[in-house]
Amino acid sequence: MATVQQAEPDFGIRMKHLREERGVSLRKIADITRISVSVLEALERSDISRLPGGIYSRALVRSYALEIGIDPEETVRDFLSQFPYDSVTAGSPHAQELRQTPRSGRGGRAIAIVAILVLVGAILLWAFVWLQ
Repeated sequence: MATVQQAEPDFGIRMKHLREERGVSLRKIADITRISVSVLEALERSDISRLPGGIYSRALVRSYALEIGIDPEETVRDFLSQFPYDSVTAGSPHAQELRQTPRSGRGGRAIAIVAILVLVGAILLWAFVWLQ
C-alpha cells in the first residue's frame, strides 16, 4: 500500500530542521548576526508578529540562511510565498515575482520622473553658470 506524502512543513519548521541538521545553534547565529535569540526562535515558529517587518524581516531571513549555509535569495522567496502579507513583502522585488503582476506603466513613470529631474537640474545649472 502506498503511503500518502505529508504536506511540506511550514517555513519555520524547515529552517529549524535545516539549522539542526547542520549543527548550528541559535546562539551562534545570534552572536554573528546580532539578531536576538528570541527573534530567531520566533522565525523558527513562523511567528511573524515577532519579526521586525518589511525589509528588516527579509534581511533577517537572508542572514539566517547564510549562517546555516543555504541559498539566501531562495530562502527569502520561500519566506515571502508563505507570508505574502503587505507587512512582510513591502518593497520586495521577490514579492513582485510571486504576485506575477504586470509591471506596465511603472517603467514609463520612472523614466518621466528621471527626465524631469534631469531637465530641472540642467536648468538650475544653466541659471547658476549664466546668471552670475
